[in-house]
Amino acid sequence: MTITEKEQARIETPLARKGLVLMWYLILLVILVISGRIFYLDFIRWTYYIEAANGNSIRQIAIKAPRGEILDKNGYVLASNSPSMDAVIIPSDLPSDQGQQADEARTVASILGLDEGNVVALIESQDLESPDPVLLQENITQDQALILSEKASDLPGVIVDETAIRNYDDGPVFSDIIGYDGKITKKEMDQNHDQDYLMTDYIGKTGLEKSYEAQLRGVHGAKQVEIDSKGDVQNNLETISPTPGDDLILSIDSDLQKKLYDSMAAILQKTNTQQAAAVAIDPQTGGVLAMASLPDFDNNLFAKGISNNDYKNLISDPNLPLFNRATSGEYPPGSTIKPAVAAAALSEGVITPTTIINGQGGAINIGGFRFGDWTSHAPSDVRTAIAQSNDVFFYTVGGGYGGIQGLGMSRMKKYENLFGFGSPTSIDLPTEANGFIPDENWKLRTLGEKWYIGDSYHCAIGQGFVTVTPLQLANYTAAIANGGTLYAPRVVSKIRKPDGQEETVSAPIVRQNFISPDIMQILREGMRQTVTGGTAQILKTMPIAVAAKTGTAQFGTQDKEHSWFISFAPYDHPTIAMAVIVEGGGEGNSAALPVTQAVYQWYFTQDKNSSQ
Repeated sequence: MTITEKEQARIETPLARKGLVLMWYLILLVILVISGRIFYLDFIRWTYYIEAANGNSIRQIAIKAPRGEILDKNGYVLASNSPSMDAVIIPSDLPSDQGQQADEARTVASILGLDEGNVVALIESQDLESPDPVLLQENITQDQALILSEKASDLPGVIVDETAIRNYDDGPVFSDIIGYDGKITKKEMDQNHDQDYLMTDYIGKTGLEKSYEAQLRGVHGAKQVEIDSKGDVQNNLETISPTPGDDLILSIDSDLQKKLYDSMAAILQKTNTQQAAAVAIDPQTGGVLAMASLPDFDNNLFAKGISNNDYKNLISDPNLPLFNRATSGEYPPGSTIKPAVAAAALSEGVITPTTIINGQGGAINIGGFRFGDWTSHAPSDVRTAIAQSNDVFFYTVGGGYGGIQGLGMSRMKKYENLFGFGSPTSIDLPTEANGFIPDENWKLRTLGEKWYIGDSYHCAIGQGFVTVTPLQLANYTAAIANGGTLYAPRVVSKIRKPDGQEETVSAPIVRQNFISPDIMQILREGMRQTVTGGTAQILKTMPIAVAAKTGTAQFGTQDKEHSWFISFAPYDHPTIAMAVIVEGGGEGNSAALPVTQAVYQWYFTQDKNSSQ
């Protein structure tokens, strides 16, 4: 059948219309998609893109907060801030081309005296989209800073950051107390991720700088600036001032600290020994008046960025100058522990104040073993035994002999723990050793051996397994001096806010009245008799009444002896309690006692305020 032209047109027209309709639908779909995208960008994601756009032209530059100062009790500044400059890179402003990066690294390395490969490695390790500053070299010279500033247009992404470094007055004298700060590490950044640190910040590493980091660091301010494509500042938009860190006012008397330090250094030279430590505490408050450890180190070396050579010399020194012996050295206490053993024996009814124990001719012999005394003593009561440091007396009350049963180690441990031995004092410094007080079960459990009476004898005179720190001994002496209050010592006495307001820091009381006042008075009387008629009679000529206890502690396998001396003064109203150890110094009255004598002679006659 033949189709006419009219019929042909009728058939083709609907097909064309269908194509046109389809095209219009496609156009409409495209319009809808575009409109939806515009709506999404303009109304849903507009904040994100505005911030991103601003990020390309507006930048926050940190204004670092001044670190708080550290002062002694009389206002003498021990730690302050000195202006310094760091070379810093801003990764997002660095050239993206590796060839340009290499050229820039070569130039910067030449200016700063760095290894070119290390600079290249640092740049290549960065996220080039990050605007966060990264330290290149700290404490650069003024000449280096000027050269970098002059070449700023040729060194995009490299800037000079104005900062401050610590200046420690008399660094070696106070280094174990103050500690030091230094540039923050990646590990420290991760540990303090919620504290808004910058990778160019300083952070406390040891001592008070570490334990009071939160108070000292302050809060950074910020400057909002407009920058160009090279990272150069075009306009200053807004400034938020930083909040300075708090100042620390210590209980430390800097003059006393220097006198103690000098006296210890002199006795080390005289006795040809290398290590010593001492702690002085105010028995009425628990405030630390002085703390010294020898050999020392200069914390200014760390504040300025210690060289590899200086650091190697410090850590390879066999005398361990970085080790704070005052808080972390653990030693047998020798006879300085005897007042605590006396308190235990009196409290437990093992002896009375009038009990007399025979000196046994200078030794106790049991089962073929001889437990000797340092000399032969006449029959003694407890006060005389403390004053004369009678070993046989304390062998007897500690382990038992004749008609006296003795305490045994568990009961000695109970009272020594009460005086603070065997656990940290909780001083406000970041590191502290526990010391150690054993018991019968410990030896069996740890060494697989039975506890013998000889072990109790040795521990009763501060030998055997017993160890203490100088800080623990000073704190225990302070508790005897004040009649029975054991403090958690504090080095900081006040925190001063930027507005001048001061917050008092009090030493917490660990326990009180844990020994009866009558027994405490007996211990005090025994320690006073140490000076009036015992092993420290050289102190009888002091301008004030001193109470004390000598100690000689054997260590090692060559019969070497540590020299200990604990004391407090004035006897009736104590204002200072002190423990001194000279490692390998011999008997207590041969090295540690002369240090105490020199310090007290000065402390109670010198007009200390006039020397500030």
